[in-house]
Amino acid sequence: MPILWFKKKNKSRKDNSCTSNFYFDDSLSFSSITSCGSGRALVGNTKLLEERLKRYEDESGEVNNTLKLTDRVSCLRKNRENEVSKAIINIEDSMNVDLCFVLDCTCSMYEYITAAKEHILKVASYVNRNNSNIKFWIGFCGYRDHSDGRNRLQILNFTSSYKKFKSYITHKVAAMGGGDFPEDVLGGLNAAVTNMTWNNATRILIHIGDAPPHGRRYTTNGSIVYDKFDRYPKGDPNGLTAESILEKMQEKKILYHFGKINDSTDIMLNVFREIIGEFPIFDLETTGGDPALLVNKFFKATCSAIFTSVALTTLKTSKKIYSLQRKKLEINPDEPDWTTLSEKTGELLSYVLPTSLDEIKDECYFINTNFTVKTIPFKLASEPFSVGAERYAYFAIDTSLEQTDKPDKLVIKEYHDVKIGSVELYLESVEISSVASFLSTKFNIAAKRVGIDKKVTFIDVKVLRDKTDSDTYYSVEKYISNAEFKRFNVNSGIITEFHSILEAFAHFTYKYTEGYLVVYDLQGVDLDDEFILTDPAIHCIDVLRFGVTNLGKRGIEKCFLANHKCNDICKKLKLKLK
Repeated sequence: MPILWFKKKNKSRKDNSCTSNFYFDDSLSFSSITSCGSGRALVGNTKLLEERLKRYEDESGEVNNTLKLTDRVSCLRKNRENEVSKAIINIEDSMNVDLCFVLDCTCSMYEYITAAKEHILKVASYVNRNNSNIKFWIGFCGYRDHSDGRNRLQILNFTSSYKKFKSYITHKVAAMGGGDFPEDVLGGLNAAVTNMTWNNATRILIHIGDAPPHGRRYTTNGSIVYDKFDRYPKGDPNGLTAESILEKMQEKKILYHFGKINDSTDIMLNVFREIIGEFPIFDLETTGGDPALLVNKFFKATCSAIFTSVALTTLKTSKKIYSLQRKKLEINPDEPDWTTLSEKTGELLSYVLPTSLDEIKDECYFINTNFTVKTIPFKLASEPFSVGAERYAYFAIDTSLEQTDKPDKLVIKEYHDVKIGSVELYLESVEISSVASFLSTKFNIAAKRVGIDKKVTFIDVKVLRDKTDSDTYYSVEKYISNAEFKRFNVNSGIITEFHSILEAFAHFTYKYTEGYLVVYDLQGVDLDDEFILTDPAIHCIDVLRFGVTNLGKRGIEKCFLANHKCNDICKKLKLKLK
């Protein structure tokens, strides 16, 4: 039976919204007196509490409806602590990285060989400065072509000595050989996958080349026009195929990245996508002969590959990683023609924000609080423009403003695997956003007192019920136009782009809540006077709050405190770790 929404109106508003006590009604019946987390008795929204407990039980694989509610909570807390312990071990393992460069070493690649040599010490210094918990071993596999005999492949197995890597490329690797248009790309990838010793949890392969493999499949979509430029138009003479190599790469949990130099590899990349899904592609096009600019491109690409791969490796299974890569093929980055889409009617639901630390710490505040409700007409894109580990993101517009030249653009997000009719998970995402918003307001006040004018702001997040389809829920937020979206740090503790204000904000949340929680996983837009952020995560000592990304007290200790270095803003705010 679908969940019905009943509103007990407290106060009418001109904007068609109201403050309401929100209830859910279906065929189930629960007592109005229950316990919330700690066993404390209260009058609560029992349907919402039950749905949250049921979701946590499903996630843990421990469902026992015969137990009393207090016993279920106790059992869940124990299971979550066990899951957190496993997650922390997984995160610590993921910080150990095998990083392999697979590089075309034919004559046209001279400047790229030089850049690969020159950038690695810069990478090591940067990673160590902000993420001293990440340790990486670096290897090299160079390839040329079948006509180059004993020089066709060159391998340096993984080493922790970055100077050894630089010396090897300087003295042992030369740009030479080649011949026809394609190169032995498949031979190089196969050698890297099978002949190198991959030991660490995070495994990264960065492939850089300016030519495709042998075979019409990779050059001309089956045409024979370019046969005269390819000695092996039928494919690799040793019988290697993209499928055999890339599937072996996935079996070994190696994450593939590509450094693109020109358009000649486009067809090859499309073939690869069909096999393993979407993967990162870095722009390494020549920079007009300026070696420093090319080294900087290598540096940024390598750092990005390390940080994103470590974050991906913390996902529970490699299947989840590759499933996400497949999902990325489904996205459409272009905004739709809104005139072709039908209008829907929706109901926006948002929490009344907490006003004190006591309300933040009250695990039942968001179970029992009032909501603000508003009805809106909207249009929703049929395809997502982005996908993350948990949710799809869609373009949308508020059509009540469609008569203006610039209607209010929205981002609507949908969880991958949430059950139809389930609203609790969406409410939890709003709860996280509400806590982060409250703390950012307090931080901005404190920061302004010491002369820091740049603000930290979280986008207001609401739950949207599609009244056209009453069993469908989304989270919804304002779309930020003409700005580059960035990820600044990650829930596991990785700092992907250091900003002293954001790291100080995370520290502030820890001190302001007296060690109760840390707001992290900060991502969004960096403007001149403001960081506009969305989708944070919270580590909290109560592991039955804030979802599976909450790694509890150990998350606070291992994913924040262990890697945080107090900066000038921390000092101005008189923040200390102890």
